[in-house]
Amino acid sequence: MEALSDALRSPVALLYAAALTGSGFLIGGEALWGWRRRAGLYGLADTLANGAMWLGYVLLNALWAGVVFLAYSAAYELAPVRLSVGGWHVGLALWWEWALLFVLDDLCFYVFHRSSHRCRLLWASHVNHHSSRHFNLSVAFRQTWTPFFAFVFWLPLPLLGFDPLMVLSMQALSLFYQSLLHTQLVESLGPLEWVLNTPTHHRVHHGSNPEYVDKNFGGVLIVWDRLFGTFAAEQPEAPIRFGLHEDLGSHNPLWIAVHEWVALGRALAAPGSLRERLG
Repeated sequence: MEALSDALRSPVALLYAAALTGSGFLIGGEALWGWRRRAGLYGLADTLANGAMWLGYVLLNALWAGVVFLAYSAAYELAPVRLSVGGWHVGLALWWEWALLFVLDDLCFYVFHRSSHRCRLLWASHVNHHSSRHFNLSVAFRQTWTPFFAFVFWLPLPLLGFDPLMVLSMQALSLFYQSLLHTQLVESLGPLEWVLNTPTHHRVHHGSNPEYVDKNFGGVLIVWDRLFGTFAAEQPEAPIRFGLHEDLGSHNPLWIAVHEWVALGRALAAPGSLRERLG
């Protein structure tokens, strides 16, 4: 518990607080811009649902944080080499450790994100993030209330010797960057589009058009999608339809959070093979 208490007072918590504050100002600015130009970027009920989803996400993650930190710490104890021994608590770890962690963290996110679209159990946790018909900065706050499996995809990092607080800090930085991608106000970023995940790439990811489904899983980098064949560019002749194939028809945060779990339960109770029921 003392280790967890230290974690909550660490720069990780400060990063989350700073990111939340910055995101609030950006959302306000984007909403004001859209309102003044009647762009239809925001819907009141949808935005309130996003906020409610975020509150639930924060609460449940706070309750689950101890398990995640203990799991990372246990994995770190098993690491044959600890790359950041003393680095976090005495001073900053070496720059190359952070650079290597950045790349590996982003790869972990790609694997997790792609798996969340392919495995129905993981999709049940992730689907709520795709359930909005809008696409704006507040949609980044529409997060899962069942975050219980995600940490497994990052366990290799402490096993490789990265301090758990470094791993959590990198995750926080990555999530903040990704939150900025949920906007329609930014078009092309030029040559950066080849390397970085950008708003245009992430708009594709949120599209329900057949040509856009299950594309662009990257977090900060888009190189994994280019390498593994999951990249798609936004096409002017194919305007993006945001949201799910079938609209939920509800802004109730509880239903947004659990609707796929309900569908999954019904599928498991139905007759037929497991493959047929989960297909």
